[in-house]
Amino acid sequence: MEMARAELSTGLAALDMDAPVLIQAVPDADEGYEILTTNENITIRGGKRGVLYGAYALMMRLAAGFSPETPWTEPACPLRMLNHWDNMDGSIERGYAGGSFFFRDHHLKYDEQRILQYGRLLASVGINVVSINNVNVHSPAGLLITQTYLPELKQVADLLRPFGIRLLVAVDYALPVTYGLGTADPVSPQVQEWWKRQVSLVYQYIPDLCGFLVKADSEFRPGPHMYQRNHAEGAQPLARALKPHGGVLLWRCFVYNCKQDWRDAKTDRPMAPYEIYTPLEGQFDDNVILQIKNGPYDFQVREPVSPLFFAMPTTNKAIELQLTQEYTGQQIDLFYMPPQWQEIQKTLGENMPKYISAVSNLGDDPNWTGHDLAQANLFAYGLFAWHRNVDPAVCAQWWTRLTFGPDASCNQTIVSMLLSSREIYESYNTPLGLCWMVNPNNHYGPSPEGYEYSGWGTYLRANRDAIGVDRTTSGTGFILQYPEKLAAQYNRVETCPEQLLLFFHRLRYNYRLPSGKTLVQHVYDSHFSGAEQAKALLCAWQMLKGKIPQETYTNVEERLMRQVSNACEWRDVINTYFFRYSGIPDEHGRVIYP
Repeated sequence: MEMARAELSTGLAALDMDAPVLIQAVPDADEGYEILTTNENITIRGGKRGVLYGAYALMMRLAAGFSPETPWTEPACPLRMLNHWDNMDGSIERGYAGGSFFFRDHHLKYDEQRILQYGRLLASVGINVVSINNVNVHSPAGLLITQTYLPELKQVADLLRPFGIRLLVAVDYALPVTYGLGTADPVSPQVQEWWKRQVSLVYQYIPDLCGFLVKADSEFRPGPHMYQRNHAEGAQPLARALKPHGGVLLWRCFVYNCKQDWRDAKTDRPMAPYEIYTPLEGQFDDNVILQIKNGPYDFQVREPVSPLFFAMPTTNKAIELQLTQEYTGQQIDLFYMPPQWQEIQKTLGENMPKYISAVSNLGDDPNWTGHDLAQANLFAYGLFAWHRNVDPAVCAQWWTRLTFGPDASCNQTIVSMLLSSREIYESYNTPLGLCWMVNPNNHYGPSPEGYEYSGWGTYLRANRDAIGVDRTTSGTGFILQYPEKLAAQYNRVETCPEQLLLFFHRLRYNYRLPSGKTLVQHVYDSHFSGAEQAKALLCAWQMLKGKIPQETYTNVEERLMRQVSNACEWRDVINTYFFRYSGIPDEHGRVIYP
């Protein structure tokens, strides 16, 4: 209550508004709130955290020029997490907005005011849990939950708590080995007892800790498979140690064979999580949440939803999204994400998990996200996590109005840029559901066969006649992991969504799409068009010069110029790749390099 009053006092003063605002507590409401208006005053009614969310909602609505009246609202997702991949040396894995504002020199070193601003930033859109360290837990981050670092971790938890934000920590599964037990075997009584003692120590420092996040048996991380145990057995010691304290265990399902031989045409990487986890239905403790990436690959520009969301009905699941733009432009190229989330929500329907997590796009850059317009993704994520069915256009309009003011023509241009950005990026990047045509390691820029012969899996299998992986019932059978209705749609090339065509099917270059174009001509046209549309984004932004604060204008213009260069590179490399394999020239005689 006091935090809500303090934030209102500061915020309304900044808005130059002195309207009386009353706060009424609603017992047992927790995060829910409503905003009521009369001729005399405005009233925020809600639970302990709800009135804080209501205070931010009121200030944002007033700042945007909207009516403050808001009917009772509660979050669709009780756990709405932002997942940082920050390392303790101050770097960020897949970070595109500077370094960590939590860590320096292998300690929690930060500007306290920055952390308070961060808490305010997240609470304003309803995010209530943060994991501040990398899921790939490297030394000394593995010791964060030990006596060495717990006093520092407690200070961060104390700073974030008034904003309704609970801390969660990524932990190293092999930490008992580090402490001299010689094993992390989950059935070992020694290991089980060690986790109980360690978790009890953690809760002495942070009584409201949300829990732990674990990446196990994935990409060379240690896990229960090292001891011939399954993941339900592996999760038990941690989950049962957390349970008496009210903690949860988020267990990432990003597990697959990352040493696949490229000659192996039978192993299909997207099938791995389903095959590993579905036999374990009913075996996970009730405070374990399986954290599943939105697609079966790895945050690609376009991929179907993971079939694991439709399985394991009695097991808790969280959907993991990626705000940091690892494969979607790295906060250089513009890519507004809510349309993707809307499609995921529509496809999953009632199978949409009630827990949600997103990999952070924040860093210590002065504008938080590197690209000023990338802030729209964080804003929209908070609204999506709260409502789940929020309209991407409404999010864009609201964020733009709050950020750039009431100029209608200016806002219309920016909203249009945001809403078109995903299709533009996809057009010059990887249309038709192709994945992994990126430069290895840094994942920016085109490299059609960058991963084709690597141990991480094969994805194109292009030859002179065709491209794509047959995942139908007559191919790898991946389609059979989906519910019958969806599997039937994906299985037939005639009914498969065009955007996913080459994800599920292997097709000849001269295959004709419903548009009448051949597949290869569609690729050519898409890349030429995407590069031109990238130039149009830059031109649209340049028309706003003088209407946008100069620092922001320069920041976005510089990135849009880099995007144009990137789009042209993608156009030339991918079109040349397809031409060299197919031998089919562009029908319009445009330049493709032989």
